[in-house]
Amino acid sequence: MSTPHLRLRILHSNDIHSHFEQMPGIAAVFQELRDEAGEEHTLTLDIGDHMDRMRPETEASGGKFNLEIMAATGYEAVTLGNNEGLTFTREALAELYGGQNGPAVLVCNLLDAETGAVPSWGAPYHITEKSGLRIGMIGATAYYDKYYRLLGWDILQPLPVIKELVQQLRPQVDVIIVLSHLGLRQDELIAAEVDGIDVILGGHSHHLLEQPLHINGALVCGAGKFGQYIGVVDMEFHPETRKAVRSEGYVRKVDGQRTDPVVAETTRRLQDTARRMLDEEVAYLAQPIHMDWNREAPLGNMLAAVLRKWTDADIGIANAGQLLDHLGSGKVTAGRLLDICPSPVNPCRITITGELLLQALEESLLPEFQEKPIYGFGFRGKVLGMLNVDGLSIHYDGTAPPYSKIKSVWIGGEPLVPDRTYKVGTLDMFTFGIGYLSLSKGTDVKYFLPEFLRDIIRGELNDKSAIRDGEIRRWIPAHEKDC
Repeated sequence: MSTPHLRLRILHSNDIHSHFEQMPGIAAVFQELRDEAGEEHTLTLDIGDHMDRMRPETEASGGKFNLEIMAATGYEAVTLGNNEGLTFTREALAELYGGQNGPAVLVCNLLDAETGAVPSWGAPYHITEKSGLRIGMIGATAYYDKYYRLLGWDILQPLPVIKELVQQLRPQVDVIIVLSHLGLRQDELIAAEVDGIDVILGGHSHHLLEQPLHINGALVCGAGKFGQYIGVVDMEFHPETRKAVRSEGYVRKVDGQRTDPVVAETTRRLQDTARRMLDEEVAYLAQPIHMDWNREAPLGNMLAAVLRKWTDADIGIANAGQLLDHLGSGKVTAGRLLDICPSPVNPCRITITGELLLQALEESLLPEFQEKPIYGFGFRGKVLGMLNVDGLSIHYDGTAPPYSKIKSVWIGGEPLVPDRTYKVGTLDMFTFGIGYLSLSKGTDVKYFLPEFLRDIIRGELNDKSAIRDGEIRRWIPAHEKDC
């Protein structure tokens, strides 16, 4: 009678982005699949961006509520996404992951700039045992070099590090799994270039692979975004050679009809706690401050003004779509600021020519830009919106043809000069080539971390002069100028 094959089931999620409402359903599907395969044969992993600071549960707790839910769901190892690595400071990550409880945190290409080592709360790889198999897991996170340097990290190109670790681990283990928050194109490249990988579990680009790709002996997998799906990989190994004789994968939809009662109750408790924590008063307004995506409004002007001041620039520019609602009179809470400005977008300063600046201002008057939907790059709003400005006086004719609507622009009492350069305080997302593309052509880019837009506008709400200045119009119709 032959010895049965050794079995391994890998459960994986990625890019949940703090969709806590999905977590009871995810936990129920995971437990069903563990029961079917047996706990001793099952490994449960997350591939990063579980956290998103647009959500009250994560913002209020600094990510601790995410870890509590992950522990209740049974995750054994995770890697960092950019939403963990870039929206929390080094100190916050050390506090978050420094405890003894919780899943192993794997990240091979993120080093402390002071020590040159992987942070003490993480590891480049981890070896565990399931079903009598030795399993090596390597974690890697997306390569955002400028941002990580500003936060005190050194970030390494992932492929060479992964290749070295695979060569190191291959003689020691039966299975190698890469937890890759790098995006599908990078996963395909790593699979093709690095021999000896059995499974790549992917994230970052939100790709959904209903069936894995088979590249150079590796299964390349991805389970979409927001906890809508989870991924499953089933493998069988010869009991003597420990070589894989079967490898297949698929995804399971999480419809929420079945939920884990413990995780559901934990989710409700954490959501209620987060709401209470964010009820802290940060300002008190004598009158409302309005916003508008399609025309100049005081709250947008205030955002542009604080960007100018924060970055020590000549001009401040922000797209109105960063603000999702007005601020009413009375108490303003931290939770309300999160509601109206949820994007983890940072201030930055660029140097740009008057010609490129004028192009962005002209486009700001066009409906196709104001109403353009934007996705990713930190943006958590709905549409791009017009440009709110500070330090500028713009005279325009809304009835004129596109790209000839602006009649004059004044900066500090002087007319804008097309071939002169100006320092502009604006948003990091513009430097990535999103929205107003001419702004991505700025030079001498300086990012200001770790503050988000909601952090820098918070102090302005207690400054009566800043509120008054927000009422001053920067965009003036030409017919009013002539009156």
